[in-house]
Amino acid sequence: MEKFFTKKFWATTFTLTGTIIGAGILGLPYVFSQSGFWIGMFWLIFLGIIMIYVSLCLGETVLRTKKDRQLPGLAKKYLGKTGQFLMFFAVIFGIYSALLAYLIGESQSLSMIFTGSLDYSIYFAIGFWLLMTIGLREGLKGLKKVETWGVLAILTIILIITISYLPKINYENLTYINLPNFFLPFGVVLFALLGFASIPELELEIKGKEKKLKRAIILGVLIPIIVYAIFSFIFVGVLGSNVPQVATLGLGKLVILLGIFTMLTSYFALSFALKDVFKFDLNLPPSSNLLLISIIPILAYLILYFFNFLSFIMILGIGGVISGGITAILILFIAKNAKTKGNRKPEYEIPINYPIIIFLSLIFVLGIIFELFF
Repeated sequence: MEKFFTKKFWATTFTLTGTIIGAGILGLPYVFSQSGFWIGMFWLIFLGIIMIYVSLCLGETVLRTKKDRQLPGLAKKYLGKTGQFLMFFAVIFGIYSALLAYLIGESQSLSMIFTGSLDYSIYFAIGFWLLMTIGLREGLKGLKKVETWGVLAILTIILIITISYLPKINYENLTYINLPNFFLPFGVVLFALLGFASIPELELEIKGKEKKLKRAIILGVLIPIIVYAIFSFIFVGVLGSNVPQVATLGLGKLVILLGIFTMLTSYFALSFALKDVFKFDLNLPPSSNLLLISIIPILAYLILYFFNFLSFIMILGIGGVISGGITAILILFIAKNAKTKGNRKPEYEIPINYPIIIFLSLIFVLGIIFELFF
């Protein structure tokens, strides 16, 4: 029997895990502390199950489609031009929101670890942005290296944090419940679980071993859920209501390293996914491609910085519900249509029907309403 857990399998799994574990993890302890730890855990488990299902639907759709495409291309094939436009907006909005959040979190983390304050954040934002822009030239080979070693570093640091701070937990901090903030974690949790943009990349990475894609997707989403639960448990348990918006800024320099690694891996992977959107779906030349990927995030950062409007949690929440909600709803309809319009037999199949689509769509729509208006 062929082994499932091979080097290629783990590289593929860690690409998804590394894409998902980004700036979102740093905002989870804050919203968990404001709503109550167990309310946050409810949303993490509930939305985690939904995101595994939607990701598997997308994985099946990718396997049903012969031509390599990113999400807007799949939407055009299975939903037409309107679907393509909506998906393009959702994907671009989500990726740029994520890249902006990573620049905020990374710059603050680097400034704190090297200078002990946030006063030099803007300089570290520019430096980090330059390094990531140069890193994009490495392509898929560079992606595998960054994701695999980045995820291993993340898991190692979280293990060290857990062992170090477990004796310092005040369990009363974990029993606090604030029902008026019941929906507060929704947007940040959803943002923290987003990894759709990298799934077409998984099919390319695991080429020739497509039967392993289903397990890679399940494990690739499950690892972040477990990591998030442990991470939030430690931070809320130790800091209670004093958790800062960028959680790792609250527990010293070693912990700040965790934030640096998480945002580095996701920034690189999402930039690479955005590169493929412009290349495969819009047929843009490489020069325009790199310009759009690199310039827009730093430009948005600088504008918000000078207008004093850099709110880490707000960007996570809005980016999560708008991009995540719209993308997930479109993926469900794409997966339904791909059952009959696909041009390749997939290595696995996921059941889907209109009652499931309607039920899940209502959840995402309600999340958007509560995040934006309440």
